[in-house]
Amino acid sequence: MTEFTIHDEHTAPAEVAPALEKIHQSLGFIPNLYGIMAESPQAFNAYQGLSEQFRKTSLPKGGQDVVWLTVSRYNACHYCMAVHSTNALRSGVDSETVTALRKGKPLGDPQLEAIRRFAHAVVAEQGNVPEDEVQQFLAAGFAQRQILDIIVGVAMKTLSNYINHLAHTPLDDAFTAQAWEA
Repeated sequence: MTEFTIHDEHTAPAEVAPALEKIHQSLGFIPNLYGIMAESPQAFNAYQGLSEQFRKTSLPKGGQDVVWLTVSRYNACHYCMAVHSTNALRSGVDSETVTALRKGKPLGDPQLEAIRRFAHAVVAEQGNVPEDEVQQFLAAGFAQRQILDIIVGVAMKTLSNYINHLAHTPLDDAFTAQAWEA
């Protein structure tokens, strides 16, 4: 098994070292995923850019968490499931919703359920979402903008999920309470 380097602000390439230093100051640690991504400033910056843009999307409260957890579950990413479960709970998403997402079960909130179903369809159908699924999503009160917003989240999570698979990213202590296995 190829072992990937987990960089910190002292070992990372110069292009990303300042960003890792800011993350360390903000969180008190550098998540292992960021340390691994730092090997490629392009991978690190692509992920950070997608993350920044996804945070600005028009999805309702909790909608981003639904996309992150739905995609990460579909891709069986142990690392992202733990991280996003932890972060969802910290941001106020109720534990029943997080538990349902971790199990791939329907959500009680109709809007969040529509997001879950659509995000799942995007990854399961590799973007070839059947027209009836698109129409169901739009009928739930969403617009084309939210379709595209969800795709940004899918791209973000696909990038990190695949890196975690290849790097076998070890789970940080901060996320072990939400450890998850497929």
